[in-house]
Amino acid sequence: MSDADFPTKVAVLGSTGSVGRQTLGVVRSLSGQFEIYALAANQNVDLLNQQIEIFKPQLVVIGKQQLKGKITKGRFKLLTGAGGLEEIAGDDKVDLVVFATTGMVALPALLAAIKAKKKIAIANKEVLVIAGGLVTKLSRENKVDLRPVDSEHCAIWQCLAGEKLNQVNKLILTASGGPFRGWDLKRIKNVTPAQALKHPTWSMGAKITIDSATLLNKGLEVIEAHWLFNQPYEKIAAIIHPQSLIHSLVEFVDGSLKAQLAAPDMRLAIQYALTYPQRQKTVFNFLDLVKSNHLDFYLPDIKKFPCLHLAVEAGKKGGTYPVVLVTADEILVEQFLKGKISFWQIPVFLEKTLAKHQSAPLSLENISAVQAWTKETLENLINRR
Repeated sequence: MSDADFPTKVAVLGSTGSVGRQTLGVVRSLSGQFEIYALAANQNVDLLNQQIEIFKPQLVVIGKQQLKGKITKGRFKLLTGAGGLEEIAGDDKVDLVVFATTGMVALPALLAAIKAKKKIAIANKEVLVIAGGLVTKLSRENKVDLRPVDSEHCAIWQCLAGEKLNQVNKLILTASGGPFRGWDLKRIKNVTPAQALKHPTWSMGAKITIDSATLLNKGLEVIEAHWLFNQPYEKIAAIIHPQSLIHSLVEFVDGSLKAQLAAPDMRLAIQYALTYPQRQKTVFNFLDLVKSNHLDFYLPDIKKFPCLHLAVEAGKKGGTYPVVLVTADEILVEQFLKGKISFWQIPVFLEKTLAKHQSAPLSLENISAVQAWTKETLENLINRR
């Protein structure tokens, strides 16, 4: 990247969420190299207004139409909803789009960005888990690379640099194991929301923190890896690595292993995705191997954490099973955080919902119908318990 390329105009979709906020922090640390051209948020008006004041974007999107009047007045075009996301993702002046949203609302915007041949940094799990086949097919057709922002997938991406995919023997995703990795099943069944929200390594949003505690998050990452790196599920594994210093590994057919190590700081993966193919000096944390002292690895205990297995199996079945997986999990995590179901009922109800589903070929048209079916089915299951 030469000075003539600066500043790169960036659109951050999901700017008020955890990844979005950290992305803006990385941009500020790389002074002058990036310009925040567009910001998009769902409903956090106060924080969005602060971001507008600091970054002075040309385009702004607020998710809810009724919040439009609460956005600070300024010299920018104000848009709303999924249509607004799609417009900024395809805007001629935008160079790079960061997808830091959650859920499926940004899928049309992602497809628009690919068709417009934008540089894309993606942290949105749900879009890749549910529509990974559609997204990666379109990206290959348009010769657009998807730059993964998740630390695990970013690590694999870096390990695969200069390598041939047909020489990969296995992709190995690491997981911290969450706060309950040493607990027995009886204790796990009685976990409270407050306990589940205390992740031992990472600082993340509530939803992904609970998913990390159940290990469902790692199952979603296996599905993402399947699509991002075009590898069969039989060649993707997950292991527990409590220190969270090795973010993932790639095993090759000759027995060699390549691992990517770094401090457990999401901003490092975000910076790599923004500055690729160059590496820029960071102001964030460096890893001290001597102080780290040792590295541990364990196989995940599926009896204690069945969500990992349920997620991978849904991915293998394909079709609309991943839609049910993601939709049901969102509902169950919300119910758990509200104290309406127990921690252990998350995998119980998830398994029952998946068992009731009859899959269909995935299309953009049937995603909403399957989401509605999942919500109704899950509501009936919870009410009948």
